[in-house]
Amino acid sequence: MSDKAKVHTTKLSVNVNKIATLRNARGGSIPNVLLAAERIQEFGAQGITVHPRPDARHITFEDVRALKGVVHTEFNIEGYPNESFINLVLEIMPEQVTLVPDPPDVLTSNAGWDAIGKASFLHEITARFKAAGIKTSIFMDTDEDQIRAAANTGTDRIELYTEAFAVGYKTEGADAAIPYARAATLANSLGMGVNAGHDLDLSNLRDFAFNVPHLTEVSIGHALISDALYLGLSETVKQYLHCLK
Repeated sequence: MSDKAKVHTTKLSVNVNKIATLRNARGGSIPNVLLAAERIQEFGAQGITVHPRPDARHITFEDVRALKGVVHTEFNIEGYPNESFINLVLEIMPEQVTLVPDPPDVLTSNAGWDAIGKASFLHEITARFKAAGIKTSIFMDTDEDQIRAAANTGTDRIELYTEAFAVGYKTEGADAAIPYARAATLANSLGMGVNAGHDLDLSNLRDFAFNVPHLTEVSIGHALISDALYLGLSETVKQYLHCLK
């Protein structure tokens, strides 16, 4: 195999929740979530992520249904797997579902699953989605015992929660990626793909992607949409993709 054939490029999935947040602040349909998703894909992103919450403070269930018709890359729906969320995912049949442990009242995701304590629950939910042919991912911290427990649920992937990396990067630089590299190596050895997300941005993404092996995909929303206010959406997607090469 040639060196060129061995090159691995991590995929970029753009979370469009913040587009919906801005729209909801005024009401109506501006900015248009569907148009933004179409353009983001045209500009080269390989996926669209949404996180519908029970209070519909950004992406709504109706947004998710409408996006199904315009997302031609990987559609990733993330959220806490209560029955209404499960039913929505089974209705839409996205390429991927990401399970997060958020209670309804949190501002944003702030911890990975306790895959040891929630083993039977996660196994049951994962089995339901996999039986429908939907790839599953579980939001996780870097604790190795927890990652082994995640593998026992039958999930296809884990998504590493990267806030600690983003905070540590400000003082430690690329060394902040060390526990993530270990976690990704372990996950890969256990047969799971590795995604990552939370507080990744143009200042830290390149070092994260370079130092964490087996990285399949990153999901980025808040920072990317914020950067687009200054750089424009096309240029912003281009720069994030460049960080992942």
